[in-house]
Amino acid sequence: MKKKNIFFKTLEDMSDTIVEAVEYFSANVADLKDITVFAKDMKEFESKCDRYVHTILTELNKTFITPIEREDIMALTTSLDDVLDGIEACASRFEMYHIQEPDEYVILFADNLVRSAHQIKKAIYLLSEKKLLAIREPAIALNELENQADDLLRVCVKSLFATEKDPIELIKRKEIYERLEQTTDCCEDVANTLESIVMRNS
Repeated sequence: MKKKNIFFKTLEDMSDTIVEAVEYFSANVADLKDITVFAKDMKEFESKCDRYVHTILTELNKTFITPIEREDIMALTTSLDDVLDGIEACASRFEMYHIQEPDEYVILFADNLVRSAHQIKKAIYLLSEKKLLAIREPAIALNELENQADDLLRVCVKSLFATEKDPIELIKRKEIYERLEQTTDCCEDVANTLESIVMRNS
C-alpha cells in the first residue's frame, strides 16, 4: 500500500479525535457521575489534538512541497483544533461550576455536535482521497447543523430566563449554552475552510 501523506494522515487523526471527544462528551453529559474525571478525560482529548497540531507545524517547517497550499493546511489545522478547544472548554465549565444535573438543552447541543463531528470526519477523509467535489455535501450539512444550533440557543436562553429564578445558576447555564453554540460555529468554520480549499483546487 502506498503510504498516506503525513499531512492528510494527521488531519484524519484530528478528525477521528474530534469524533471520539464529542461522542464521549455526549455519552457522559446526560449523567455526570464524576465531573472531575469527565473534565480530565476531555482535557486528554484536547491535548492529543494539540500534539497533532505540533506534528503538522513540524512537517510544514521541513517539507518543501505540500499536497495543498501551506496556508490551507494551516487554516484547516487551526479550525479543527478550535472545535476540540471549544468542546473541552464546555466540559471544563461543568467542573468549575459544579454542574451535575442533566440538562435537556445540553443533551440536544451534544447531539448536534456528534452529527457535526461525523460530517467533519467524512469531509476530511474525502479531502485525503482528493474527492474534492464530494466535500460539498458534508459542508452543506455542517452549515445546516450550525443553523439548527442557532435556533436551539434562542429557545434555551428564552426558556432559561422564563424558568430559572437563581441568577447565579442562570449565568452558569447561559454561558454553557453559548459556548456549545460557539463550538458549532467552529464546526462551520471547518466547512468554510474546506469549501475554500475545494474552490482553489478543483
